[in-house]
Amino acid sequence: MELGTTTLTQGKQFVTMSPLSGDFKEVVYVGYGIKEGDYNSYGNMDVAGKVVLAKSGEPMNESGSFLFSGTQEPSKWSNLSEGISKRLELATELGAKALLLVDDKNFGRYQQYYRRMARNNSGSMRLKSNTESASLLVLNSEAGKAFHSAMDKDNTGQSVALSWKAMLTSNNGEVDTENVVAFIKGSEKPDEFLVISSHLDHIGVSQGEVNNGADDDGSGTVALLEIAEAFQQAVKDGNGPKRSVVFLHVTGEEKGLLGSRYYTDQEPVFPLANTVANLNIDMVGRIDPKRDGDRNYIYLIGSDKLSTELHELSEEINSKYTNIELDYTYNDENDPNRFYYRSDHYNFAKNNIPIIFYFNGTHADYHRPSDTPDKINYDLLTNRAQLVFYTAWEIANRANRLVVDKATTP
Repeated sequence: MELGTTTLTQGKQFVTMSPLSGDFKEVVYVGYGIKEGDYNSYGNMDVAGKVVLAKSGEPMNESGSFLFSGTQEPSKWSNLSEGISKRLELATELGAKALLLVDDKNFGRYQQYYRRMARNNSGSMRLKSNTESASLLVLNSEAGKAFHSAMDKDNTGQSVALSWKAMLTSNNGEVDTENVVAFIKGSEKPDEFLVISSHLDHIGVSQGEVNNGADDDGSGTVALLEIAEAFQQAVKDGNGPKRSVVFLHVTGEEKGLLGSRYYTDQEPVFPLANTVANLNIDMVGRIDPKRDGDRNYIYLIGSDKLSTELHELSEEINSKYTNIELDYTYNDENDPNRFYYRSDHYNFAKNNIPIIFYFNGTHADYHRPSDTPDKINYDLLTNRAQLVFYTAWEIANRANRLVVDKATTP
C-alpha cells in the first residue's frame, strides 16, 4: 500500500489474507469499530463501499471501568479472536469494502502467522460463504498513524481525507474436507448431547518435510477413539450412557478452528441448545518443559468459564479416579498465549456451552517434523484419557444437565 511517499509492506506494517486494490481518497475512521447497545462507533456515517479504519480495545467510563462490562474486566470486544470477528461482521453488515484494524498488541502474532505461511508456501483458509465479507487488514501502530495520526486519543468517527493506493491480490481455490461424527444414543435422555472432540488435521508438509503431529493432535485423536470404544463397550454390556454422546473429530483446526466452527455456526448435527458440554482433547501426550520432573499433570482451560458446576465436577472426578495435578496456569484470562481461544472448544464456548480443554502445553517439537510417536509418554496419555472418560461418564449419566451460571451475552 502507498500513502503519498510512504510505502506499507505486507508482513512488515500490515498483514492480510484478503485482496484489496484501487486508488482511494479517504478512510472512514470509526474509533473502536464497535456497536453495542447505545454505543455506536459508526454514528450516522455511511460506510457502504468504503474502507473503514478502527483500533483494537474498547471504551472505558469516567470511573475507569470498561463501559460494556462495568468492571475492570474487558468484554468480548477485547478478545483476540472474537473482538476481530465481531468488528469484521459489523463492517461487512454496514457494507464496508475493507476494515483496517490497528492492533499493536497482537500484531506480532499475525506477523508470525504470515511469515510461517510464506515460508511454507501455504495460505489461509475460511469457510465458504455466499456472503462476500469485507477485506480485513491488521495494522501495527506505525501504519495506523500513517492513516490517522491522532487515532491514539481520538475516538470520534470521521472521514479522513488522504490519497492512498492498495495493490493486494490473492489466488483462491476451493478445498474439500470433512468432519467425522459418530454418536451413541442416550438410554434415558437421548435428546441431550455431550460432545467429546479432537482435531484430525495437522500442518502438513513444510520445506519438504512431513510434520507428523503425533502430539498435535494424534494424541487427542487416539484418546477420542479409546474413549469412544469404552462407551461402546458399556452399551454392549447393557450399561450405556443416559445422555447421547457425540464423538466429533474435526478438520481445519490449524487453519482457524474451521471444522468446529462449521459444526457450531453452519451445520450442527445435533442442536446446540441441547448440547450440555464439550470436552476437547488437543495435545495430551507430552510434557511441557516447564513441568519436567513433575510429569503427572494436565493443563485444564475453561472449566470454570461458564459453569461452576462443571469445574467442581471435574475436580471431584479427578480426586476420585485419576489423581492428576490439574494445572490452571493457562486458564488465566490474562494469559498472553490466549489458549482458551485457540482450540475447537472455543466455538462451543462462544455459544454458552460449558467446556473443558485438556492440554499438555507446547514443547520444542510443536509444529515441527520432530513431533513423532516415539516421543509420546503413553502412560500419561492413558491416564489423561481416563480422566476425560470419567468426566464424560459423569456428565452423561448425572440426573440434571450442567447449570450454566456464567453465560455471556451473544
